[in-house]
Amino acid sequence: MLLLAAAGLVAFVLLLYMVSPLISPKPLALPGAHVVVTGGSSGIGKCIAIECFKQGAFITLVARNEDKLLQAKKEIEKHSINDKQVVLCISVDVSQDYNQVENVIKQAQEKLGPVDMLVNCAGTSLSGKFEELEVGSFEKLMSINYLGSVYPSRAVISTMKERRVGRIVFVSSQAGQLGLFGFTAYSSSKFAIRGLAEALQMEVKPYNVYVTVAYPPDTDTPGLAEENKTKPLETRLISETTSVCKPEQVAKQIVKDAIQGNFNSSLGSDGYMLSSLTCGMAPVTSITEGLQQVVTMGLFRIIALFYLGSFDNIVRRCMVQKAKSETGDQLPHSCPRTKDCAQ
Repeated sequence: MLLLAAAGLVAFVLLLYMVSPLISPKPLALPGAHVVVTGGSSGIGKCIAIECFKQGAFITLVARNEDKLLQAKKEIEKHSINDKQVVLCISVDVSQDYNQVENVIKQAQEKLGPVDMLVNCAGTSLSGKFEELEVGSFEKLMSINYLGSVYPSRAVISTMKERRVGRIVFVSSQAGQLGLFGFTAYSSSKFAIRGLAEALQMEVKPYNVYVTVAYPPDTDTPGLAEENKTKPLETRLISETTSVCKPEQVAKQIVKDAIQGNFNSSLGSDGYMLSSLTCGMAPVTSITEGLQQVVTMGLFRIIALFYLGSFDNIVRRCMVQKAKSETGDQLPHSCPRTKDCAQ
């Protein structure tokens, strides 16, 4: 009976692998496609633009700093595969004025044609304890990370639906899957992106437009370097439990998943586990993806409990060390102190 059940399960899985391509979206052809990348002057955004350019796409870079845009343009143009490719630069703050964003998208489409893929990569990070962050920080992050993705997407969606083709990519973060110490402002702005993406995917899927949400881990970018300057010790120690990825790796995975029309884009074993654990009612691109989530959920939850326990332990140790340090300030200077709460 066990052998029969095992054979049946194997046959069922093989059937799913055969059927899943029939319900998966047709891959988007990048050669000649118009790809718009917000936040494209540095970091992951620039690497995504390079990856698309290598595959023959026409690129529109959108960012605030004109000097960085021109520098990124020169770097991207080195990777052209034909002399017809173009890199267009537009300087605008995508989080402030929707009408302005809509106008620059129209300008880009007039020059390079309708947008085939939009990559929302404009964003920023700020960490700190909830009660120590200025109230304006929450408004700032929601404006840049959330509305900075809403406005460009709103500007391209009608044309994509009319043409019945398109991809919209939202670059979130693993902090958009798991709330961590010090990220009360940042995580909430990244969690909001997922809600937007899920609702939007349900609206546009009948029009052959597909949404991808990327959840990159800590990535070696100028943004991470700036974030690390103000990270609370607890946040830094928790972040150090995983490795820092190269932006080129992250970009390749995001572009690959966007082309395929995958709703979820993650990197590495931690990313795969987090995506399975937090899938909830998120769309699936294939039957096999849904089956994998069902099969792995229980095991991954057990592993996650160990992670959560270690994170809580880091926070407790830091709290104890801080209390000892405050007590030591009231003692003679000869009293020894521990250098780091992680020790």
